[in-house]
Amino acid sequence: MYTYDYPRPMLTVDMLLLSEKKDDIFVLLVRRKNDPFKGKWAFPGGFVEEGEMMQTAALRELKEETGFTTDCIEQFRAYSDGYRDPRGWSVTVVYFGWLDKQEKPHPGDDAMDARWFSLDDLPDMAFDHWEIVMDFISAQ
Repeated sequence: MYTYDYPRPMLTVDMLLLSEKKDDIFVLLVRRKNDPFKGKWAFPGGFVEEGEMMQTAALRELKEETGFTTDCIEQFRAYSDGYRDPRGWSVTVVYFGWLDKQEKPHPGDDAMDARWFSLDDLPDMAFDHWEIVMDFISAQ
């Protein structure tokens, strides 16, 4: 194992899962069970485990927190601003995917709730997730 004198960020992934229903676009969010931002809404996501591929981590977190699986996700963008996580410097890689139909999520792991929200009616969100949604919308 190597040790370095240089600071290293925490590596996380976030999953932006979308669905269309009656000409409206919805995003799947989970209500956080733990601090930081306990009780706030966020994308399904979390820490990448040692040796784990980022895409694998995104799919694992999605399944653990919502019960959903999908075969088709794409990398959107990475975010690394120092303010994004009060626990310290964090870099997240955001993935996105679409579900053909909007099924009911089953919250688990560190999510106390999971729901679909219209992009026109988003709740107060944890971390920089509102900014990420806005970036995604403007990139489409």
